[in-house]
Amino acid sequence: MNQNLQKLFSIAQKKEKIGIGLMSGTSLDGLDIALCRFTGNGLQTQFSLLKFITIPYQEAFKKEVQSIFARRDADLEKVCLLNAFIGNFHGELVLQALTEWGIKPTDVDFIASHGQTIYHAPKRLHQKPGYPNATLQIGDADHLAVKTGIFTISDFRQKHIAAGGEGAPLALYGDVLLGSKAGENRILLNIGGIANLTFLPANGDDSKILCTDIGPGNTMIDAACRKYFNIPYDEDSTIAFTGKVNEPLLNQLLKHPFFSEQLPKTTGPELFNLSYLDEALKQSGTVGLSAEDIICTLSTFTAKSITDFILQHIKAGDIKIFASGGGARNIYITNYLKKALPNAVIKDTSALGIDPDAKEAILFALLGNEALCGEPLKIGTNPTVLMGKFSFPV
Repeated sequence: MNQNLQKLFSIAQKKEKIGIGLMSGTSLDGLDIALCRFTGNGLQTQFSLLKFITIPYQEAFKKEVQSIFARRDADLEKVCLLNAFIGNFHGELVLQALTEWGIKPTDVDFIASHGQTIYHAPKRLHQKPGYPNATLQIGDADHLAVKTGIFTISDFRQKHIAAGGEGAPLALYGDVLLGSKAGENRILLNIGGIANLTFLPANGDDSKILCTDIGPGNTMIDAACRKYFNIPYDEDSTIAFTGKVNEPLLNQLLKHPFFSEQLPKTTGPELFNLSYLDEALKQSGTVGLSAEDIICTLSTFTAKSITDFILQHIKAGDIKIFASGGGARNIYITNYLKKALPNAVIKDTSALGIDPDAKEAILFALLGNEALCGEPLKIGTNPTVLMGKFSFPV
């Protein structure tokens, strides 16, 4: 048998596995690196987070990615170059983290890499007859595997699309495995660049489980902060609290057909971006609005789209909401959620033993564990698949 296949078979049979989950989101803050221990698979999965770090990206790297991010007219040569560069670069960051933790690469069984999304194109967004749902993440896993010497699993979203899904949100599978509890109606709410949630019903009826994108998370707020204040984000919601909500602009932002489309659905910064804001400013007659009021209104837009969705679609009492992602630290948004959803208990995912900053990286590590030793998990009408492509270091 090929030595790589022999090693893969050996890893898959191990009772306990050490895996690294990598997540680089649309906010481009940095690379989330979660070192996890797994035993079992599927609904019997036992997990513990051993180490976690976010290694921030330098501005020069962010600008390189932003030059091709969510752009229909992206430079194809730059896409090609960054695909290889990011795979190698993420490998360097993994080795840096392992050195800081005093852990040898040979002690790690696998890396599960999300890659860097540069374009997300569900049919509802691209509207090109004859073309399927599509998404593209770069950061080649062969480069990552060779750089680190660690077996790597990547490109998880493609199988989901091939099986009839939209490639997102993949949080469903990890949320069901790690977040379900009999007798509790739970929402696992992730507010990253885009906001998404998984509803887990108290009765365990998987036909009632819902996992979908909701709308913008931090993406438009962060983009406006860069444009108007030359800062990456609104720290402590200082700007949002300084400004006032402009109702005509807010109402215009909420008019997009996406908010009434059939569930589940996905979206991205390809739709919710500064061009979307500029058009809303024109349509609402608020072009001269102050930058502070724009940030405040965008923050309300994110919070209101989340609460409107929950009130409309989650017909359950005694809901517990566990938030994660950068938006879980946005005081303005969390205050809004608590006021608009007074009957819900709102905490972050640390209450579940899951670091809210590490959650997405953990979920990809879990998908990697499933790819190695799991079986396709059937959850309602969602694609019943194992996701991920395998890259060997030699």
